[in-house]
Amino acid sequence: MTDYELVIGLEVHCQLSTHSKIFCGCSTSFGDTPNRNTCPVCLGLPGALPVMNAHAVQLATQASLALGCTIHHESEFARKNYFYPDLPKGYQISQFDKPLAECGAIVVGPDTHGDARRITITRVHMEEDAGKSVHDRFAGVTAIDLNRAGTPLIEIVSEPEIQSAHDAGAYLRQLKQILEYTGVSDANMEEGSLRVDVNISVRPRGQTALGTKTEIKNLNTFSGAERAIEIEYARQCSVLRAGGTIEQQTMLWDGQRNEIRPARSKEGSHDYRYFPDPDLPPLVLSEEFIRAQYAVLPELPRVRRDRFVSAYGLQLADADQLTAHRALANYFERVTNECDDAKRASNWVLGVVLAAINAGSGAITQPPVSASRVASLIRMEAQGTVSNSAARQLFTMLIEGDADPNELAQRTGLLKISDEGALEAWVNDVLAEMPAEAKRFLAGEVKLQGVIVGRVMKKSNGAADPKKVNQILAGRLG
Repeated sequence: MTDYELVIGLEVHCQLSTHSKIFCGCSTSFGDTPNRNTCPVCLGLPGALPVMNAHAVQLATQASLALGCTIHHESEFARKNYFYPDLPKGYQISQFDKPLAECGAIVVGPDTHGDARRITITRVHMEEDAGKSVHDRFAGVTAIDLNRAGTPLIEIVSEPEIQSAHDAGAYLRQLKQILEYTGVSDANMEEGSLRVDVNISVRPRGQTALGTKTEIKNLNTFSGAERAIEIEYARQCSVLRAGGTIEQQTMLWDGQRNEIRPARSKEGSHDYRYFPDPDLPPLVLSEEFIRAQYAVLPELPRVRRDRFVSAYGLQLADADQLTAHRALANYFERVTNECDDAKRASNWVLGVVLAAINAGSGAITQPPVSASRVASLIRMEAQGTVSNSAARQLFTMLIEGDADPNELAQRTGLLKISDEGALEAWVNDVLAEMPAEAKRFLAGEVKLQGVIVGRVMKKSNGAADPKKVNQILAGRLG
């Protein structure tokens, strides 16, 4: 497919983390009984007037600033007219030619060649969500749930300058991470808090004019978006090579069948007959308001990752993992500040702690053992009070119940034992239990030393001092 160049633009709809809808006081709670969270405003009943949700404006502004956008001091809401069963007013309140913010960017990479790519964000605008058509609740009938109607959204639109499915996925993952870091959205794709529309076109390589685009709607996984892009790219290239033309249309992605199918012809902006909403005045933001929203932004993930590398001496890959979630990065820094050993803290958090979380013992937001307790274990291990394996046993015990790590080590006999008499006895027992390996080791097969040390550690329940055990075994070789 090297004769055709892929061009991608992304439109991401993100639900803001407000308790109420954008123009009324109805709850935005997910999973409630259908049509429970509705009122005359979000049902579009005659005479009902929208009232702007101030918290939604704050969150939308914070998101725009985190994405490096320029905030407009005055923006305008418009009516976007179209007719779906789940849009009771017959129009959606959105922003058109006067959006909240413009001209941001996300940097993806570096890739395997060390190159980073800057992807421009054209605009961020506010709008309300539509309801939901439910096709599988009643046989042969489509039901309408309007709980979601009026939920506050921002739409984040990129420039059509992404040229691979990989970069599209990288952009989306970084965007989701930024939205989660700032707390403007939970970005839960399973619940529909983050949805992606992908605009795809192809053009002969070297040509600057854009080809005819198709749009794949409402993708809710990043891997699905990447796969859909690859399939649609291949389809468009095949059509053009056969002498056909690309029809501008909206497509639907079927993840189970791994295929794309046409839904309808694609509308242009003129089809929506935008005009300023007469019930909503322009949204006017002062410089003081904008500065106040900027002040509450946290350190963003890419900046934090780079700081972890420079300040703590971590490898880029480790820093990337640690900053993938704000809660995990916060936890790592608490552990590091208490144990004053960033490298050990990184190894523990990315190893033992994440393994426990993945096994179901806690969550990223609530690790199974407190940062203070993990820092104590790291100090005990570094000072030689307990062995590496004993520290990990203590961690497992702390998952079951909180306790002071030092007291727990004493109570369970896990303090490191350095007494030569006890160590000699354990070594003798292990050599007697594995006579064939003992004979080969004593004859000079040094590689078996690690196996024997491991058996001694197991026999001592992790309490033996491995350094002294190694010294004893080395002496036996003499």
